[in-house]
Amino acid sequence: MARRTGQWRCGAAGMAVLGLTLTACGGAKVGEESADAAGSGKCGTFNLAVSPWVGYEADAAVVTYVAEKELGCKVVKKDLKAEIGWQGFETGEVDAILENWGHPDLKKKYITRQKTAVSLGSAGNKGIIGWYLPPWIAEKYPDITNWKNLNKYASNFKTSESGSDGQLLDGDPSYQTNDEALVKNLKLDFKVVYAGSETALIQAFRDAEKNKKWVIGYFYEPSWFFSEVPLVKVDLPKHTEGCDADPAKVACDYPVFDLDKIVSTKFAKSGSPAYDLVKNFTWTNDDQNTVAKYIALDKMTPQAAAKKWIDANPDKVKAWLGG
Repeated sequence: MARRTGQWRCGAAGMAVLGLTLTACGGAKVGEESADAAGSGKCGTFNLAVSPWVGYEADAAVVTYVAEKELGCKVVKKDLKAEIGWQGFETGEVDAILENWGHPDLKKKYITRQKTAVSLGSAGNKGIIGWYLPPWIAEKYPDITNWKNLNKYASNFKTSESGSDGQLLDGDPSYQTNDEALVKNLKLDFKVVYAGSETALIQAFRDAEKNKKWVIGYFYEPSWFFSEVPLVKVDLPKHTEGCDADPAKVACDYPVFDLDKIVSTKFAKSGSPAYDLVKNFTWTNDDQNTVAKYIALDKMTPQAAAKKWIDANPDKVKAWLGG
């Protein structure tokens, strides 16, 4: 999914291939340092992948703050899109991904086959992906929330980029999405157009609600943005086990994702206290949305946002530290 103080800050890094002198945000070369101190109990360097959406930025901010202040780690954040982050597990260029949205293909490749990564279980967040509308449309045309009625309104969503079809606005192309297959297999008169980032997606919905414009698009929970604009979800055909097994034939809604944590096999064996922190890290959608709102809407720095939440939730942090 997507990120920022709203923006994907290192687009070039996300498109590069790890191992080719890729440079992370902040100037550090990816792969320059990795979790050291194997078996020593000292933290050393902790390489943390940060995916392009503000909810993940909230995860990373809080884990970084705790790792640095409580464990003495040197945290190197690397803004990397999903698969690029997974590629770094084998080399030690990436130690952990805090919020993985499904990606069964990547799990099969890197966990099952290559054995360069392991799952540390749930991060506590529940992820919901779907198609959403600004509230004014759903209120004025209540039947539009049933996917079977979308073609009736398709012409209202036309843009210069969608041509004769209605526009279905997606976010960053690296996000977990079945939308092009869904449009095709449900025979909808729409064309998927990528906004390019979470920030652009949010601004489109914000503008649509304020100025009564026709926008339908991909979005997800958890997200702080629902507290500003309560988007309305479209009812797609119900998700059933295996209905999305073949990406080309998907004709059902997204499942509810139990967002999980993925770490490199090397990091899992390193003895770093940061590994135990990641293993124990868990919080709720509300927790994440609170920190994400501090960053995206209140314009706090990630560090300040993390500190504010941590100061208000000492018992949760204590549990992460094994207390």
